[in-house]
Amino acid sequence: MAENVETAIFDLLNAKVAPGKSVSPEEVARAVDPEAWRRLLGQVRAIARGLARQGKVIILRHNKPADPGDFKGVYRIRLPMTGDPTPREPAPQLEPQEEETP
Repeated sequence: MAENVETAIFDLLNAKVAPGKSVSPEEVARAVDPEAWRRLLGQVRAIARGLARQGKVIILRHNKPADPGDFKGVYRIRLPMTGDPTPREPAPQLEPQEEETP
């Protein structure tokens, strides 16, 4: 099913909307399963987040790019455009340093 969601995202973005325009998660879910689309909304969000972390799509909140790892609420999905911020990689975890005793 994940492949269907990813395919639907790119099909909608490439074929059905003008460059720079976005699609809603509901549109994606309805494209995959018009009858039971509501149950797919969580999966659409998870896949959109993953694609955004890879730089393949942009998550929009209030029509501005959002951090794919830290957004909440209503969002839209669009293809990257020139000037968009690149996705941030999580900061590497540093090993705690042991203090030397004198």
